[in-house]
Amino acid sequence: MLDVNATKSEMSAANEASSRLREILSFNRSSRRGGTYAVCSAHHAVISAGIQQALADGSLLHIESTSSQVNQFGGYTGTRPKQFADSIREAAHKSGLPRGRVLLGGDHLGPFPWRSEPASGALTKARTLVRDCVIAGYQKIHLDASMACADDAKLTEEIIAERAAMLCQSAEDAALQLPPGTALPVYVIGTEVPTPGGESAEGEPPRVTTTEHVTRTLAIFRDRFEQLGLSSTWERVIALVVQPGVDFGPNSIFDYDPSKARALSATISENPGIVFEAHSTDYQNPISLTQMVRDHFAILKVGPWLTYAYREAVLSLSAIEHELLGKKAGSRLSGVRIALETAMLRDPSQWKPYYHGTEDEVRRDLIFGLSDRCRYYWNQPSVEEEVARLHRNLREPIPLSLISQYLPFEFEAIRAGELKATAEDMISYHIQQVLKAYAKATITA
Repeated sequence: MLDVNATKSEMSAANEASSRLREILSFNRSSRRGGTYAVCSAHHAVISAGIQQALADGSLLHIESTSSQVNQFGGYTGTRPKQFADSIREAAHKSGLPRGRVLLGGDHLGPFPWRSEPASGALTKARTLVRDCVIAGYQKIHLDASMACADDAKLTEEIIAERAAMLCQSAEDAALQLPPGTALPVYVIGTEVPTPGGESAEGEPPRVTTTEHVTRTLAIFRDRFEQLGLSSTWERVIALVVQPGVDFGPNSIFDYDPSKARALSATISENPGIVFEAHSTDYQNPISLTQMVRDHFAILKVGPWLTYAYREAVLSLSAIEHELLGKKAGSRLSGVRIALETAMLRDPSQWKPYYHGTEDEVRRDLIFGLSDRCRYYWNQPSVEEEVARLHRNLREPIPLSLISQYLPFEFEAIRAGELKATAEDMISYHIQQVLKAYAKATITA
């Protein structure tokens, strides 16, 4: 938290990260090269992998928490904004990552977690969340009022923009409490915002945002900002969330098609200071990610794919554990998958709207679905206990033959001397394979 006692070096570091972001985005506008990927996750293993990747490639550690993960009530992770910000900075510092390369953002900051309530109450809570994030030192704020609340008969673009401006006003009020000289927050806006977590259905690919929609949205938002006396703040609106035609469902991936997004990409030249932010880019292939950056989708969000990779590694290690200890007298195997599935069945609120089909199909998707709804359950005590048991059971050297069978990418890295054969290191390496695709797409030589 950048409180009144923050040192000059701490303020300088926060300003450096914010300045570096704006330079990256400006370079993308002028050259169609370079961008940033936002790690949208609060999972400790994902954060650790993100730090290691930032150290490896010299990039920003760009971490964003969603309004559902982290909020003033703790979110589903039990973490508040200040706790989250402090934990990221501490972890980065311990790993040797300079403070000036840590950029914190808030994703989908708005009434989404409280959308089942009347709009007035939900918006009040959303304003508090935005304020808390700014005071905690978040430098990038995604203002998202695009989800209807309980008493919204019709949610128009004008209403969305008006609510976003109100959220921005709360953020600006909070920024006044930051130490003098601290860089003011930058903002991301939009109305065509994909639902957090990917599509709930397996239907047709989402429609690409039209050029007319971009022009209309920016005009409406700018008008609402000006009505609340935020004209100067508009200069810090750095990106617009649009739909480039990518998304994913439990068993489907909607791939990027540059030809369909050509007209949308061209609108950048008509809107100075703005780039596009693309959500739900998970599972896109490396070529598509690179092309998206070239088409001015300079901010790529990734989240579920990272915890999906974490689950892949953990269950592979569980299989190794079974081979090593399954018939050993006195051994107690971890039951990670059973604990995870039990937790999900006990509380279906985080996955039921997303998974449909036969009982067998739903059971499969609970663990293996690309929507990765099991990410909401890793912090359940019963699941954490079994994951901890897995790590304890695998403290002894793991035979290379089993690593080759269940974690072949890690086997090759171990053989090349790039990786230690420990459970923790192999999990981090597995997650980093996803991050490397984003790093390659966004970092210029």
